[in-house]
Amino acid sequence: MTRSAHHLPAYALFASLLAAAGLPIYIHAPKFFVDEYGVSLGALGSVLFGLRLLDVVQDPLLGRLSHMLRHQRGVAVAIGTALMAGSMFALFAVPPLLPPLIWFALTLTGVFSAFSFLTICFYAQGVAKAATLPGRGHLMLARWRETGALLGVCVASVLPVMLGVVLGAPFAGFAVGFAVLGAAGVFAMRGEWHSTGVEGTTGIGVVLRDPVARRLLVIALFNAAPVAVTSTLFLFYVESVLRAPGWEGPLLLVFFLSAAVAAPFWGKLAERFGPKPVLLAAMTLAIVVFAGTLLLGAGDLAWFVLVCLASGAVLGADLTLLPAMFAARMAVVAPSAAEGFGLWSLVSKFSLAFAAIALLPTLQASGFDSAATGNAPVAITTLIGLYAGVPCVLKLIAIGLMAATPLQKDDEK
Repeated sequence: MTRSAHHLPAYALFASLLAAAGLPIYIHAPKFFVDEYGVSLGALGSVLFGLRLLDVVQDPLLGRLSHMLRHQRGVAVAIGTALMAGSMFALFAVPPLLPPLIWFALTLTGVFSAFSFLTICFYAQGVAKAATLPGRGHLMLARWRETGALLGVCVASVLPVMLGVVLGAPFAGFAVGFAVLGAAGVFAMRGEWHSTGVEGTTGIGVVLRDPVARRLLVIALFNAAPVAVTSTLFLFYVESVLRAPGWEGPLLLVFFLSAAVAAPFWGKLAERFGPKPVLLAAMTLAIVVFAGTLLLGAGDLAWFVLVCLASGAVLGADLTLLPAMFAARMAVVAPSAAEGFGLWSLVSKFSLAFAAIALLPTLQASGFDSAATGNAPVAITTLIGLYAGVPCVLKLIAIGLMAATPLQKDDEK
């Protein structure tokens, strides 16, 4: 391992911090506010969708801010981490100082805005870091970064449940632990936030005018959409199709642990054979694996565990290789990368907003009722089609776009 590569574990640690403030908060925060303060799920869902719309406006602006602060990026990251940890503490450990729904909206705005800014800074700095690494530097960095992120998701998803065994206020304990992780992440990365290699302004227009960067953003949208669809409908599928309530947490843990274990292997394969052919193979395998959920029903929990294992392993390729390819392209056309990753962040979050606004009304129109002990066959068929069929179609579109995207040698480093 070269001297520059010695700092890669710090990137894994900081990635785990960011990941802990992402999907796990979608899992924990709504249920916490329902159980503790009696806020309706519908109202909480509306707030979450509104926050995704806010991202449409703010993420490109945060990319611009990250670029402007590139010479003080270490200080900016420390402030952003403090804001994220403080907002998390206010969300889970402070009784609402305002009506609970407003408190939920304000604290999550702080968490997610800081999360977006830190993610943009982190991935933009990764472009400069990769240039100092031997061989395919972007792929090497991505292996450490995305493995750390997946482990962060795993721990953050189950930690409140584990803390509940020993603490009377497990979510407050979670918030304190998150603050400790934030301090550790900032300390570990303290020497990495330099401006070398990220000089000069580029602007969003430079990124959007580049045909390869533009195509990779579109691919990212269609490739992230299947995960957004399955995340949105996962609880409904497990409860109403598999009839396995209570298994949601263990199944999520199996899925993300499988992805974390597999991510380094996909990175190694990409370093040997190139990211594009390896990613295309993984995307094709994802369809083969996940299409089996179209055939599952009540009592098929064991089969679904195998699907979670296999599809999680394949997800490791998506999360590792596609961001590395985009980062490599940014190094060519927009070396500051901050504004490019502002767009990348926007695309990833837009898929979640699309899934919520397009799928849930469709499911409701079919007559599906999550509170009912049983649903009509047409409602269950609609749920299966949306959960299992739509992701496969979206993945096919992503495969076609990726196959038709010409990449140069510099884009595959």
